[in-house]
Amino acid sequence: MFLDRVKISVSGGHGGNGVTAFRREKFVPRGGPSGGDGARGGDVFIEATESLNTLLHLRYNPEHEAERGRHGEGSNRSGKEGGDIVVRVPVGTLIYDAETGDVLADLTQDGERFLAAKGGRGGFGNSHFTSSTNRAPRYHQQGSPGEERELQLELKLIADVGLVGYPNAGKSTLISVISAARPKIADYPFTTLEPNLGVVDIGDFRTIVVADIPGLIEGAHEGAGLGDRFLRHVERTKLLLHLVDVSSASGRETVDDYEKINRELAAYSAELAERPQIIVATKMDALDDETRLESLRERAMQDGREFYQISAVTGNGVRELVAGFAQALNEMKDVTINLQSDEENARRDVVSYEAHYASHAAYDEGHGNHHKIEDDDVGGAT
Repeated sequence: MFLDRVKISVSGGHGGNGVTAFRREKFVPRGGPSGGDGARGGDVFIEATESLNTLLHLRYNPEHEAERGRHGEGSNRSGKEGGDIVVRVPVGTLIYDAETGDVLADLTQDGERFLAAKGGRGGFGNSHFTSSTNRAPRYHQQGSPGEERELQLELKLIADVGLVGYPNAGKSTLISVISAARPKIADYPFTTLEPNLGVVDIGDFRTIVVADIPGLIEGAHEGAGLGDRFLRHVERTKLLLHLVDVSSASGRETVDDYEKINRELAAYSAELAERPQIIVATKMDALDDETRLESLRERAMQDGREFYQISAVTGNGVRELVAGFAQALNEMKDVTINLQSDEENARRDVVSYEAHYASHAAYDEGHGNHHKIEDDDVGGAT
């Protein structure tokens, strides 16, 4: 289950109390004060990690309290400091103050930490207050309470490329072909209910992270369908792939689909609407009216945007599309393609899209999978 918003409470550990004590050794007749200091309480940190991609684990564990500091002891022995705790969240998590709504931190790097709640300081024992005029203080200091706060966490996936388009435009099929991601795919229309991330291996240890965003519909910014709640996940992307179904199965006009999705992007964020965008005509294997393709191509040319036509289920045009958006990313000044080591690639189970497509074809041939579409088949594609 994917969860991208959650509220948690964090509490630093309370500081330990100081202690009032005096030396009582047999051969020390005037022992004097010997009360030790209390220890500080533990802190609560929030740390970003690449090993997580959802906040689900915090939904069932919303309260996080660090260990309290131990009290001081006699013989000038200080208490033991409270242990810190670390709450791990996915890279790309925004941290808000739940009461004021202020942004406290934006964790965009693996291992980046935020001090969410500071532990209380320990109190002084009576030996701390000894002076030339106060030789035997009979008081000590209490430890201070740890910091407590309510936090709202919001995840924004970090990806190089974001896939947008109407439901059933072929986004999930495309990401399953070019990466190791395994979103739900079927030979009947349905809407993906959560974002998916895929890592595309383009060779020489270079990878591109692609985010599949659940389908938008007209009126999404007003709450229609799934609304625009998932659009936050393309805010950090450098490039958008706008997928448009050119088959007649949708019953809609291709240019209308293209314009409506762009209006929804603009209604959500003017900056997002201006993000570099590549237009991709999908389901070419099911094209039954060339005018649908040509009208979309002409509109892409009018808007000065690159245009590709693909069939994810047959693989036609996919290689060219991957090369095209990889080149577009390289040409963008603020883009740095992630360099991954062999160990990291193995850990993330990255496969090249050529090998992945070959495995799809082998499976389809042996099992009659719905991905398999013959050249003369003009039926609907997923």
